[in-house]
Amino acid sequence: MMGANFRAGIVGGAGYTGGEVLRLLLRHPSVELVFVQSRSQHGKPVSSIHGDLTGDTNLVFSATADEPVDVLFLCLSHGESTAWLDKHSIPSGTRIIDLGNDFRLRARAGDRTFIYGLPEFQRDLIRKAHHVANPGCFATTIQLGLLPLAKRGLLKTVHTTGITGSTGAGQKPTEFTHFTWRTNNISAYKVLRHQHLDEIHQTLRSLQPSFDSVQFVPWRGDFARGIFVTSMVECPLSQEEVDTLYKEFYKDHPFTHIASQMVDIKQVVNTNKCLVYLEKVNQTLAIHSVTDNLLKGASGQAVQNMNLMLGLDETAGLTLKGSVY
Repeated sequence: MMGANFRAGIVGGAGYTGGEVLRLLLRHPSVELVFVQSRSQHGKPVSSIHGDLTGDTNLVFSATADEPVDVLFLCLSHGESTAWLDKHSIPSGTRIIDLGNDFRLRARAGDRTFIYGLPEFQRDLIRKAHHVANPGCFATTIQLGLLPLAKRGLLKTVHTTGITGSTGAGQKPTEFTHFTWRTNNISAYKVLRHQHLDEIHQTLRSLQPSFDSVQFVPWRGDFARGIFVTSMVECPLSQEEVDTLYKEFYKDHPFTHIASQMVDIKQVVNTNKCLVYLEKVNQTLAIHSVTDNLLKGASGQAVQNMNLMLGLDETAGLTLKGSVY
């Protein structure tokens, strides 16, 4: 890419998150995508798997990840990044962003320390980091709805529901992603024991040590992408005070916005935004937050973290057009 200042590579580029990182980097003004590795698809043109990229790139999936890069994205299945790093020698100067769940809680891998990559939570630490653990999609959407309250020490037990599209289950076909099961259907799963709860509690308790827990019921939706979360908590603040608190907290964060009316998933699909809408009814505050699970919930946030780590504009390559209609 003409004018590119940095080189990037992707490990695991055939899946949903790897494919989205690939699409973003191909259009990034300051980054050259050097290689896209895939164990299952090596030797094939990238566009043979990601058909929408026909005419956009001549890249071929590689079997290895040996070319020198400034930043490496690990887009592997959960639990695989640790084993991959154990088997490969990565130069100490290469920045690593892991999109799996390996280092969100257990932040060390040998001599590498991973910083939890939620920019609205600890942007300054991410700027200094060499290794970042990208948050989970539900974790991102829920936390962005709760961070301002935790910072003020106002959280009590939170009751949360959230619905996600089929891409949240990954690319490998399963019983619950099959079209005939998913269409016109909704179901709950992993009730009160979703894997993202631990990282949510880790973040919120770091801001408010007295915080109890998020009681979370996730749902599978009959659509492809997007997350809609509603969290409810007792809150002593008035509607006006809550609105002011949230707007002040997020005023310097380019992708999280406080909406003036009810939000919906179509407003954020194909963007790196999180929209938050607040409703105070009697003593209960309902916090609605929406994201695209593959962008702000995964690959878009990974590129946002890359921008911070490389000293680039935080929004570079991420001023995306939503698909409202």
